[in-house]
Amino acid sequence: MKKVLLAAVSACAVLALMRPSLAQDKAAWPTQPIHLVVPSGAGGITDTLARILAQKVGTILGQSLIVDNKPGASGIIGSRYVARANPDGYTLLMVFPSHVVNPSVTKNLPYDTAKDFAPVSKVGSVAEILLVNKDSPIKSVKDLIAAAKARPGALNYGAVGVGSLGDLCMLLFQSQAGVKLTQVAYKGDPETLSALIRGDIQAAFVAPISAMAMVKSGKLRALAISDAHGSRALPEIPPVAKEGLAGFDVTGWNAVFAPAGTPKPIVDKLNHAINQALADPDLVKKFISQGVNPIGCPPEVLQQAVEHDIASIGQALKAAGVEPR
Repeated sequence: MKKVLLAAVSACAVLALMRPSLAQDKAAWPTQPIHLVVPSGAGGITDTLARILAQKVGTILGQSLIVDNKPGASGIIGSRYVARANPDGYTLLMVFPSHVVNPSVTKNLPYDTAKDFAPVSKVGSVAEILLVNKDSPIKSVKDLIAAAKARPGALNYGAVGVGSLGDLCMLLFQSQAGVKLTQVAYKGDPETLSALIRGDIQAAFVAPISAMAMVKSGKLRALAISDAHGSRALPEIPPVAKEGLAGFDVTGWNAVFAPAGTPKPIVDKLNHAINQALADPDLVKKFISQGVNPIGCPPEVLQQAVEHDIASIGQALKAAGVEPR
């Protein structure tokens, strides 16, 4: 019995010694480079934003943030990697809008989007531009609604697959306007824009970074933008909500997450550093040049956005007859 008691006392002593050490580790974090996983390819908009952010946050934290691209399956491959990573603050995830769409379009998702990640902060929001051909008789949102009502299902719209931000914009547009258009799927925005120029499709919601060069060159006409508040990056383009469809408001966001279970002091330190970086005038300028509004928020606000968007997007896709596959 005496040996057992001595062993128990010794174990307690060890634990007592360990607790301050663990606390010190959290306080000292980061003591090594941090990997920021981007679940899309190099050179894309999320990768570009991640590299801009990583440079600023790394300077604030005094450690390098290494951008690590793990593309595939609409972000699922990279997200799964982070969900399974050690929750020590050294592996982070930079998501794009598909993060909250995937639960509604993918069966057997290998993680729980709402529970397997610790929210850190939003990073930026992006709206989509509603475009038509430069020679189209459709010159306004009201014109598009009228044309679609006159010929239900006859007008085609382009989208980068089911559940993409552009597709969600058009699904909600149809729902709120009470019209029907037919989707034509393309591999990416360049193909969608080419189809618009050729006249293969009559309308599309496309990311500003992809579309603005063709709008400025006069090859395409921008009718409106999906953000009800307009865009700091494109103040000359009016919101759909003010051009004939009151209440229309669709934006996607990028955000940073850590694996679930990451200690709160580390999450809070990360949140502070990211929000400080997002207030930097140089970063703001670079984000806006990409058509992205820089936005930060507390972790709990990001979690609320995740839960809200999963539910609302799920309802919109279900109403449109989209089933997980």
